[in-house]
Amino acid sequence: MAFPRLTRTVLVSLAVLAAAGLAAAAAAQAPPAVGDPAPAFTLKCLSGNDHALADFKGKIVVLEWTNPGCPVVQRHYKDGLMQAAQKAAKEKGVVWLAVNSTNPGHANYREPAELKTIYADWHAAYAVQLMDADGTAGRAYGAKTTPHIFVIDAQGRIAYNGAIDDDTGGRNADQTNYALAAVDALLAGKPVAVSATQPYGCSVKYK
Repeated sequence: MAFPRLTRTVLVSLAVLAAAGLAAAAAAQAPPAVGDPAPAFTLKCLSGNDHALADFKGKIVVLEWTNPGCPVVQRHYKDGLMQAAQKAAKEKGVVWLAVNSTNPGHANYREPAELKTIYADWHAAYAVQLMDADGTAGRAYGAKTTPHIFVIDAQGRIAYNGAIDDDTGGRNADQTNYALAAVDALLAGKPVAVSATQPYGCSVKYK
């Protein structure tokens, strides 16, 4: 009679260990929260050069997930809102990086040469656009939509995660730009008043 009891004990112990292992794996894969270190990455820009987040150590960095096939991205560029934010950030010494995680099998995927033309026609003012076709960087950050914005402080921590602004339908006469508000707070040495919002737009076209 002792053997069945021992067997049950072993099985319960294995189940507990397995559950703990799954929980640990899930935690390891969970995207970072505001205040956490920003995940490192090295990605190629549209010209084929490597750019690492570490290259911008000590600077405030804005990451903008983008996809020119997304109507919400198109609206922000065609209305000039994204370019205005990019230019304002650049004037403050902030590095603005666009990240494209569209997978090559999706209809929205565009080759780097075509992306160059599209964003040049839109007068984009980001520093570079980075290709993340396998979605590694996007998943590491938990990027959900295009656009989806992350602001990284000079210490390399995520200071803002969410929407570019509060105008989800594109109907407001004035918008609150959350990215620039976060940048201004960081430059002034103040806490970011709104550090997380719900991003809106099209889903990121991951593999």
